[in-house]
Amino acid sequence: MRNAHSVAAVRAAERELMARLPPGTLMQRAAVGLAAVCAGLVPRVYGARVVVLAGSGDNGGDALYAGARLARRGARVVAAAASGRVHEEGAAALTAAGGRVTGAGDPGLPVLIQDADLVLDGLLGIGGRGGLREPMAALAALADDARAGGRGPAVIAVDLPSGVDADTGEVAGAVVRADVTVTFGTWKPGLLIDPGAGFAGPAELIDIGLGPYLPPPSVTACGAADVAGLLPRPGRESDKYRRGVLGIVAGSERFTGAAALAVGGALRGGAGMIRLVSAEPAVAVVRQHWPEALVTVAGATGGEVAAAGRVQAWLAGPGMGTDEAARERLAAVLATDLPVLVDADGLTLLAREPALLTGRTAGTLLTPHAGELARLTGADPADVAARRAEHARAAAAQLRACVLLKGSTTVIAPPGDGPLLVNATGTGWLATAGTGDVLAGLAGALLAQGLTVTEAAATAAYLHGIAGRYAAAGAGLRPDGEAPIGAADVIGALPAAIRGVSEARSQGGPAR
Repeated sequence: MRNAHSVAAVRAAERELMARLPPGTLMQRAAVGLAAVCAGLVPRVYGARVVVLAGSGDNGGDALYAGARLARRGARVVAAAASGRVHEEGAAALTAAGGRVTGAGDPGLPVLIQDADLVLDGLLGIGGRGGLREPMAALAALADDARAGGRGPAVIAVDLPSGVDADTGEVAGAVVRADVTVTFGTWKPGLLIDPGAGFAGPAELIDIGLGPYLPPPSVTACGAADVAGLLPRPGRESDKYRRGVLGIVAGSERFTGAAALAVGGALRGGAGMIRLVSAEPAVAVVRQHWPEALVTVAGATGGEVAAAGRVQAWLAGPGMGTDEAARERLAAVLATDLPVLVDADGLTLLAREPALLTGRTAGTLLTPHAGELARLTGADPADVAARRAEHARAAAAQLRACVLLKGSTTVIAPPGDGPLLVNATGTGWLATAGTGDVLAGLAGALLAQGLTVTEAAATAAYLHGIAGRYAAAGAGLRPDGEAPIGAADVIGALPAAIRGVSEARSQGGPAR
């Protein structure tokens, strides 16, 4: 599990720890870890060409001290000061080790960056807000231009890429695109949440001793062991009813495939039985693909929910339509005292009539993408995409529900207090029609098996992403050989994803 803390929490922990240590100790700890990571990224340190982009703050100091350590091992290190001020002690250490400090306006700097093996981004620290300003923006552009075509230097972000908001992941202008990020003390939310996470590359955490002084995290990213610990496991005494019975209201005369995809996701997610309420054309498709599902054909009244039979949780929405009969079925589902997941067309109906959620005592899980969340809350879709964490939390509070905001980084806001959960498993190949229906079925099955709405959301998002990777990579599981997939491929890969997560837990490693 990766636990991330806000800038305010990090600053408070640093103050408390620094009061117990000699001056400069934390910066030296950070520099040692940063230099070690950098040394591992080049064939050899002696003779390696390193450029440090140094701001005036502590991140600039970290980068300068790390540069000094590399210079003492024979690297050729040049630091470009981004402003008139630079961390004086760090700059002195670098020059004493044989490095050189120049200014951002040095005419030879573009060539130095182009020819470098490593570029260290120490322009801004975790307190930076907004896009990079000049001359920092120009330095970031030089590093990005040098990387074009994959033949330039590796860019190493110090703590987080400059221009990324550490608390939210927001990117409001010019930003450094890193190949690797080395962060200190604890994870920063902006390293786990898009769009910021997309600029960080693989990230490595260096322990500098903050742990005992940090409060509970504000953001958490689950790992394989966490997910494996939540997965329900049938015992010898289990039967189909104890395994969890999920009711699904999905599909319509127009959208016949949505029901089959949701049912498939639920069955491969471990539900013991599915009770489907759907229109006859969709029912026919489900019977063909999933004959084990029990079906109730929907009519024009919307009153079929009560006739479907006993269930432990409900999923409503995928392809169900938005007419009055669909509205009545959604209202009937939400009127129960059972956990309910609302997706797709169900979210459209809720956006029209949010009062349908009023008075619910059982857990409710909403699974929108950015556009659907914008309709639910009245926000601008582009702003939702840019500030995912903020909007997910606001929606959870406004609607009194757990909100799973889908996207390249899935953001899960619990209905009450507790950290925001983020999930980064998956692949761009999951961006295809029907995969959201599979995710809804999977999460619904986990609800029926007894997980809370937050647990079901986190577990389903993780497994769905792993299944997408497996499906895209094929039997060889080669990420470099990924190919297009369809939603049905994700359903087929779910059992392997569950096995992979369980094996990773027993072996102590990540699911591939």
